[in-house]
Amino acid sequence: MIEKFKTLFFVKSSLISLYLALTIPIPFVSVDSLKIISIITFVLGLYLIINITSDYVETCDNKISYKTSFICKTFGKKNWEISWKDIKLIKSLPTSQGSKVYYFNTYEGENFLVPQRVENFEKFVLIVSKNTDIAIDKISYISPLWTYKLLTFLSVLMIVGELFAFLN
Repeated sequence: MIEKFKTLFFVKSSLISLYLALTIPIPFVSVDSLKIISIITFVLGLYLIINITSDYVETCDNKISYKTSFICKTFGKKNWEISWKDIKLIKSLPTSQGSKVYYFNTYEGENFLVPQRVENFEKFVLIVSKNTDIAIDKISYISPLWTYKLLTFLSVLMIVGELFAFLN
C-alpha cells in the first residue's frame, strides 16, 4: 500500500506567511514605473515558495521515495528512492542549533536525509521502523512545532500591521 507524506502544514504556512510579510509592501512602495514589475515579481515569488514547499515522501512495501518539484530540481534538489532492503542503518548528526538530523545509510555507502518535516510523522517513523527493522524511537521533528507556529503567528502580525499602516 502506498502512503504519501506531504510537507508539514506548519512548515509551509510559516514560510509562505513570512514571504508574504516581507514582500507585500514592495508593490505599494515601489515607484510608479516599477509597480507592474514588482507585482509580477511578487506573484512569481509566491508561486516559487508554494512550489518549493510542496515536496513529499511516498512509502510502499518495497521502497521509500522523496519527490520534489521541477523547480526544486532546477535549483539542485533531487528526487531519491531507496529500497527498504538497501538501508543498512539510520545515523544521526548534530546540527549547529543543537538538534539532530538523520540519514538513511545504504550498503553502498550512500546517505539520504530522513525527512523530518512531514505530516503524520509518527506514522512515517513507524513505517520506516517496520520496513527496516531498525529501532528509531528517538527520531523526532528537526525543530519543535511551536517554532513554526510562532513564525507563522509573527508573520501574520506583520501582515496585519502592514495592512493597518497602508489603510491609515
